[in-house]
Amino acid sequence: MQGSSPPCTFRSYTAGAVVFGAIVELMSDSIKDHTKLVRQFCEERDWAQFHNPKDLAASLVLEAAEVLEHFQWKNPEEMKQHLINNKSQIAEELADTYYWIVLMCSYFDIDLGEALEKKMEQNREKYPVAKAKGRHAKYTELAAED
Repeated sequence: MQGSSPPCTFRSYTAGAVVFGAIVELMSDSIKDHTKLVRQFCEERDWAQFHNPKDLAASLVLEAAEVLEHFQWKNPEEMKQHLINNKSQIAEELADTYYWIVLMCSYFDIDLGEALEKKMEQNREKYPVAKAKGRHAKYTELAAED
């Protein structure tokens, strides 16, 4: 897929452009490894007794709100500077959200990689490049254009 389109960049809020292919090469481990790590962490502490779908989902939302808190009330220039200055704290909050996603997938017997691939295929159908490129319209608006 990488060669099929120009590389994605995130220039506005980082110190420099992050090219999609380059960052993927820097990523570590697999979802399977992460699942083992998270489950072992919980099992060592006997926390499964506290885990139910509602509380797991609530924990995910709470952690996602902590990511949002980093950017709330900031203008674009402030967000850019905040991201540069607080990258490790933001990474920790993103890791917290990932932790809950991985744990939920583990409990609910969901293959996160497979689920993402299926969802991306659905998104490709909802947002065809010819209609969606460079636009932020919702798929229902794009479909109404037919």
